[in-house]
Amino acid sequence: MAAELTAQQLIAQHRPTLDQALEAIRTRAYWSPHPEHPKAYGEHGSLDAAAGKAAFDALLGTRLDLGQPGTDDWTGGEVSPYGIDLGITYPHADIDVLLPAMRAGRRAWRDAGPEARALVCLEILKRISDRTHEFAHAVMHTSGQAFMMAFQAGGPHAQDRGLEAVAYAYAEQVRTPETAEWTKPQGKRDPLVLTKAFRPVPRGIALVIGCNTFPTWNGYPGLFASLATGNAVLVKPHPRAVLPLALTVQIAREVLAEAGFDPNLVALAAERPGEGIAKTLAVRPEIRIIDYTGSTAFGDWLETNVRQAQVYTEKAGVNTVIVESTGDYKGMLSNLAFSLSLYSGQMCTTPQNLLIPRDGITTDEGPKSYDEVVADLARSVDGLLGDDARANALLGAIVNPDVKARLEAAAGLGEVALASREIANPEFPQAVVRTPVIVKLDGAKPDSEAAYMSECFGPVSFAVAVDSAADAVELLRRTVREKGAMTVGAYTTSEEVEQAVEEACLEESAQLSLNLTGGVYVNQTAAFSDFHGSGGNPAANAALCDGAFVANRFRVVEVRREA
Repeated sequence: MAAELTAQQLIAQHRPTLDQALEAIRTRAYWSPHPEHPKAYGEHGSLDAAAGKAAFDALLGTRLDLGQPGTDDWTGGEVSPYGIDLGITYPHADIDVLLPAMRAGRRAWRDAGPEARALVCLEILKRISDRTHEFAHAVMHTSGQAFMMAFQAGGPHAQDRGLEAVAYAYAEQVRTPETAEWTKPQGKRDPLVLTKAFRPVPRGIALVIGCNTFPTWNGYPGLFASLATGNAVLVKPHPRAVLPLALTVQIAREVLAEAGFDPNLVALAAERPGEGIAKTLAVRPEIRIIDYTGSTAFGDWLETNVRQAQVYTEKAGVNTVIVESTGDYKGMLSNLAFSLSLYSGQMCTTPQNLLIPRDGITTDEGPKSYDEVVADLARSVDGLLGDDARANALLGAIVNPDVKARLEAAAGLGEVALASREIANPEFPQAVVRTPVIVKLDGAKPDSEAAYMSECFGPVSFAVAVDSAADAVELLRRTVREKGAMTVGAYTTSEEVEQAVEEACLEESAQLSLNLTGGVYVNQTAAFSDFHGSGGNPAANAALCDGAFVANRFRVVEVRREA
């Protein structure tokens, strides 16, 4: 018999956290309730490192029964990029049975109101947080992230993004008052008096289409934004990364039931190998919201063909860094080397194109030619990844064969400034681990354009020689406009160049990082403060997270009565 969660318990435990989150999105200052360090876990009901690893190991080879209606089969097949066959099976749903069941509890969830929904969501996030060590292994062995990155990005950082979405959802729903007394004077006649009630009403069932590389970090914003605004949520994980989202659904269902709501408000749609159910689900009339992270091709298909649902996409872009000048040459090289190497470049925010004037740049160490800059960057990457243990901790594993194929093909696109090398992982001998490749291209040559104007997802970067800083800014502008970008970086000591880059990013709606030389990197964003994507260029039609990301997940319905 599950324990019961009362409204008073939820308010006492989570209302202070919600208030802090609301203050954080207002001030944009640093804040997180979720510890980043593994040693912070192990008290107050949370799993420590050993218990989390044991919990993950206990899942291997089992059937994860979520108690969902309409289960007609069991499916699985996840194989870790580190070589482990997970052997876990998940419920395969008869959608014609599951979708009606998901609608059954919507009235009670709608009528609970914004605060109750937000606090239930925070309880779900708290229980996920308590199992962060378990989730870290689940993310690691489905995405190929190295353990520490899986722990942080798949754990506290993902939880932060989920909480951020809840805060925005709550703020938008309570922007309009619940009731209003409306009185219009009529001169000598009695005034017109109405009592008005305003109710946030959810759209329906939301579909979250998960990605392989960041199943929780990219999945939680849409999941919690839709749930907090009163919608039921159907989670369709990537077939190679089911476990982290299946555990999330399991916890959500438990919390909903304990809080007195229908657990079928959250459900999992795992698919058989090659089934491709995302397209089928996306056009179902019951689906009214879709959150998608993945390839541009399918994102474009969703935006073009799904008419009955509000669609939020994060697709692909060509991220660019302009290197014009710097006051900290070593710091710039170190920062860029880390950005190119982290998780083998398998991040939607990793820089791809480095635009460098062919006549060179000015630095605190004197002038540096284009060739010197590229060679020094290659040495910096080599130095960072020279120790195999350190390299494994930064690179993780190549997530799928397509990334490996792109990496190998990139060497034929131009002069190789830094060749990729294979690294052995003693703990996981079957893991495919590769260092980044840097290829030199001439931006003035038409045959180079096909390479640098296309996304090459993975540990591939192009050092593109351009005629001037002005040409670099113009190429940046064209790249963002035509291909999109999740991130833009620039290094310059020139106020004029800085202003030109900033103006280009403002006009093309691209998030900009200037002169990063320390411990903050262009491919990292912090919840509650940084916007991930802008929704204003082809890389994504939404930002994580802002008011626009949540406001259209519900509508306000008004009921007027004469007083």
